[in-house]
Amino acid sequence: MAKKRGKVLAVLGGCAVVVAASAVLGAPGTARAASAVVLPGSAAPEATPKASVGAVPASQSLTVQVWLKPNEAGAAKFAAAVSTPGSPSFHHYLSPDAYTARFGATAAQAKAVESWLSSKGLSKVHADSGRDYVSATGPVSKMQSAFNVTMKRYRVTGANGKATTIQANNRNVSVPSSVAPDVLAVTGLDSTQPATLHTATSPATRPATPKSSTAATATCSQYWAQHVSSVSPSFRGFSKGALPVCGYSAGQLRSAYGATAANSGTGQTVALIEVGTPTAMFQTLSDYAKGNNLPAPKSSQFSELVLGSGNACGNLFDVEEQLDSEAVYAMAPGATQLMVDGDSCDTRLQGVQPLFNAELAVLTGNGHNPLASIESNSWGLTGGETLPPTYAKTADEINLRATAEGVGMYFSSGDNPGVSVPASDPYSLSVGGTTLGIGASGNRLFETGWSNDDAYKSKGAWQDLGIGRDAAGGGTSLLYSQPFYQKGVVPPSMSRTQAGGHVVTDRVVPDISADADANSGILEGVIEPGKNGKPGPYQTFVDGGTSLACPLVAGLVADAQQGRHSPFGFINPLIYSLAGTPAFHDPLPVTGSTPQQDRAVLAPATNNYPAYVSVIDSQLRAYTDQVTAKGYDTMTGVGTPNGAAFIAGLRRAIP
Repeated sequence: MAKKRGKVLAVLGGCAVVVAASAVLGAPGTARAASAVVLPGSAAPEATPKASVGAVPASQSLTVQVWLKPNEAGAAKFAAAVSTPGSPSFHHYLSPDAYTARFGATAAQAKAVESWLSSKGLSKVHADSGRDYVSATGPVSKMQSAFNVTMKRYRVTGANGKATTIQANNRNVSVPSSVAPDVLAVTGLDSTQPATLHTATSPATRPATPKSSTAATATCSQYWAQHVSSVSPSFRGFSKGALPVCGYSAGQLRSAYGATAANSGTGQTVALIEVGTPTAMFQTLSDYAKGNNLPAPKSSQFSELVLGSGNACGNLFDVEEQLDSEAVYAMAPGATQLMVDGDSCDTRLQGVQPLFNAELAVLTGNGHNPLASIESNSWGLTGGETLPPTYAKTADEINLRATAEGVGMYFSSGDNPGVSVPASDPYSLSVGGTTLGIGASGNRLFETGWSNDDAYKSKGAWQDLGIGRDAAGGGTSLLYSQPFYQKGVVPPSMSRTQAGGHVVTDRVVPDISADADANSGILEGVIEPGKNGKPGPYQTFVDGGTSLACPLVAGLVADAQQGRHSPFGFINPLIYSLAGTPAFHDPLPVTGSTPQQDRAVLAPATNNYPAYVSVIDSQLRAYTDQVTAKGYDTMTGVGTPNGAAFIAGLRRAIP
């Protein structure tokens, strides 16, 4: 895809951006050799002199990955042809080995980088099977010499708001001019803490699903607006609102999105990209199936590929992993799931490194075939487009390989306003979120963009929180020009921006959407660690986020792929070709004529939680520039899957 013009673009193209050493000055006394080339944006933003608290021990061991530049121009041309309906190359995918041979870095390029790293005294130097990167291990002292940096420790504020210490290179890395044209990025030097968005919520932070469902005592509803309560005092003109749902069952979600027993995803494999391994995932999935009247999963339907140390350093995303699996199973109970568990001890690149490793494990597969045709990624980097370019450049290279191999890369768009990486990459299917009202008979009463203005009651008054982490991510990219498939579908008012005094047309996200609002979320079941490390009991609670929306869509696409001769792969061109057709339900904005119970949610106070109210599809410009609108919009993309019409529309493109 064409990338956006200007300074920001310059560090995100398929080739590594290199700057002559004479053009970049280091700190006094740190002049670089004349043959060194600097990789802009290769230093962590946290690595500031003020935050430094000392040096990293010279003997400490590090492992780095030097990412190699593929033939991006050729791969991009092939990706467009292989994914565009009507093209002679449509769906003539490459095997992992064939992609490496045709578009990957050459053996000579990899060898040159290996020789350089070995000459610097590093060990375990080797290229991965797809020649995506060269890995090397060595003490800090040798890493500093190889990349012309100093490794320091920095005191920073972690993702949880608490002070923590990280280690990172003190400035941008340098590489020899002889290999610089072949280097895309370098990862592994910093240990910045995980900042990835994983939108599932621990049951400890959600009220337990109440047992009572009588109108007098209920605090939630079994279906939308089963119970309606007064908002007192009124908030933003609302005097009543629906109680939040207790958590939709798989049957309710299947009914709303038109999933059927005939199309269950049989014969398809969905890879779930995670960090760490869940406590007892197959048992959780079996309990979920039983509680939702779904077929019991066969042992052959679920497997885990554990990378590195697995859970040796704990698992922050146990609930996330269980949500991903259950959401896919709800839509595609016949599909095979492969959960790829990245190393929980690997916090490099703000926790993204193990996720990149997990993605590549699927794509390199056994050399002849990737391990799955769909990768569901319920993670991303909020504000990722403004972070160092290493994130976006590496994600783009991985997604480009996936496109050529016929693997669809699905990403959550995020749970707060704005654009995240890798969802904004033109080769990602960015999945946004909605608020979904399902009626007593399983019918879709309404669906609108997820963008809630929340308030909680304190001392008899509502305290407005605005739109925080209660809205789907989306908007116009800062990095990428408009891809061909969005032309004529995305309105100019949403895609045009100013850059350098000129009007440019850019990539807009999301592409598609599904239920994400926790007020209309899924009834998730989890098994978490109990006493003595043994699995605890199966428990249920309501959950949401675009971490729900992404695997829901992945499951529905697996249903559509059932029985096809080839997978859909990079599905964006096909999705946009179906925009405005019955294949999609168009979530519309709420209006003044919409019943108040479909415009606001009221959760009564409990022993542990104050009362809160959510104004649905708020679209307050003080918090977000996104909108829900007729046709394409920056909350819901082209819309949500519309059952049989969605499946039929996709299948018409494949014999």
